[in-house]
Amino acid sequence: MTTPDARKSRVPAIDLSATRSAVWLSGTAFLALLVLYFLGFDQGATSVFGSDTHIHEFIHDARHLLGFPCH
Repeated sequence: MTTPDARKSRVPAIDLSATRSAVWLSGTAFLALLVLYFLGFDQGATSVFGSDTHIHEFIHDARHLLGFPCH
């Protein structure tokens, strides 16, 4: 007859650190791509927000500082 402690040791433990790392990596990659889009590709006329240029004008100097042409 097995004891309850022996049955517990047979169940594999889930590695939460790997799952947590994957979630953080996915979130960081998403945010980095979002920032790259707004800094590098959002031109105002081709914006996902239509012809609104508020975001483009807000980050205009940062675009030139990082080497992205915009006009």
